[in-house]
Amino acid sequence: MRLTKIVATVSDQRCDVEFLRMLADAGMNVARLNTAHITEESALKVISHIRKVSNKIAILLDTKGPEIRTSGVDPVMEVHQGEMIRVSGRFSCSGAQRLAVNYDHLQEKLEPGDRILIDDGEIELTVVEKGDCLLCRVENDGVIKNNKSINLPGVAIKLPSVSEKDRLFIRFAMANDIDFIAHSFVRNREDVLEVQKLLDEAGSQIKIIAKIENAEGVRNIDEILDHAYGIMIARGDLGIEIPAEKLPNIQRMLIRKAVERKKPVIVATQMLHSMIEHPRPTRAEVNDVAHAVFSRTDAIMLSGETAYGKYPEEAIRMMTRIAGEIESSKDQRTDITLPPVENEIQAYFAEAAIRASNELPVRAIVATTTTGRTSRYLAAYRGDKPVFAKCHAMRVVREMALSYGVFPSYLEIKKNKFKIEKAAISSLLKSGHLQKEDLIIYIGGRFGEDAGATFMEISPVEKFKVE
Repeated sequence: MRLTKIVATVSDQRCDVEFLRMLADAGMNVARLNTAHITEESALKVISHIRKVSNKIAILLDTKGPEIRTSGVDPVMEVHQGEMIRVSGRFSCSGAQRLAVNYDHLQEKLEPGDRILIDDGEIELTVVEKGDCLLCRVENDGVIKNNKSINLPGVAIKLPSVSEKDRLFIRFAMANDIDFIAHSFVRNREDVLEVQKLLDEAGSQIKIIAKIENAEGVRNIDEILDHAYGIMIARGDLGIEIPAEKLPNIQRMLIRKAVERKKPVIVATQMLHSMIEHPRPTRAEVNDVAHAVFSRTDAIMLSGETAYGKYPEEAIRMMTRIAGEIESSKDQRTDITLPPVENEIQAYFAEAAIRASNELPVRAIVATTTTGRTSRYLAAYRGDKPVFAKCHAMRVVREMALSYGVFPSYLEIKKNKFKIEKAAISSLLKSGHLQKEDLIIYIGGRFGEDAGATFMEISPVEKFKVE
């Protein structure tokens, strides 16, 4: 059973029920919607179709976050290496070769020698002179289009964390019971708290995934993890902001930090990018996915490969095969540090259960959970046996779709813990996930959201006296 989860981006241009069912059958655990490219109306259609396929597929909604883009380019601006163009955030420059951006303070923030990267780094400009406009030298030939991303490596930009469009989609997410909000360009804890405040005011249980895609977010990862449910390593913008050769170590560091905090982590962007056009990935892409799995990420993500690529099903199946191969490898070396117990009873049980499952011939770990905390902790200790989480709420079932090695399903809560225990194990026996002779570890507890795990039992299935 594949332990690493797969997030697949879904477009409103290709979201019929049969297509989504194909993605789910191929291995999609979480469906991602990118608000940069959809409207509320089209997003509602996608959500409706996903839920027709399965109520266990989690839905993750991306916000646009604070970003700078080209403005007023009509139709396009062709540029050539070595030529000079004027760039302004105040729309005050004159002349044919003038590029406007939607950030009023651009001239104040940049100095001669600073770089401006356009459209994910496709065009590079270097600031030569500073005045009412920035006089910039074009470093490579290309075409600048309207509404394309602007990156300013090494320059701290103060933009509102939540745009008006983000607010609209956050309200939309709350109204439609979305599971996760992936907030873009998170720089510090204040960016997370601003979104959390909106959720708290409405009493929403939506969980925040902080997208780490700039140097400031990397520097402040500890305080971000203090407040976010999890993180996404968004390597597109991050790879522009940070020298490419530094990215592998940063990715490993971010995964390690998330695991230590018992928080889910997603590795994203261009994992199988060539499969947008081709039926097979490059060897480098296979190794990229494998590296993320070796590093024990919770999830790996596909973007254009499933949103508009020619081979969406094949891309998911390829990820599934790579993850399965790496997880089954005898080479289980990893540089992650397992989470400390820190006087938490749930963490103690999770660590003990994983240790026992590694040293005994255990088939699986079974846990019943109200909030999902015990299952998340079991995921954080990165065992190699499946964790069957019996959740007492469908929202928790979907939240567990993002946790390493956890296979969640719904179980109606019973009046006492012994009935819950029997019902949980009996359902797994009937579904064929367990056999009577299997040795399992069962973790249960008292009722209530603040209770958590309070006992653990190691025994063959038949000793639990299930039907």
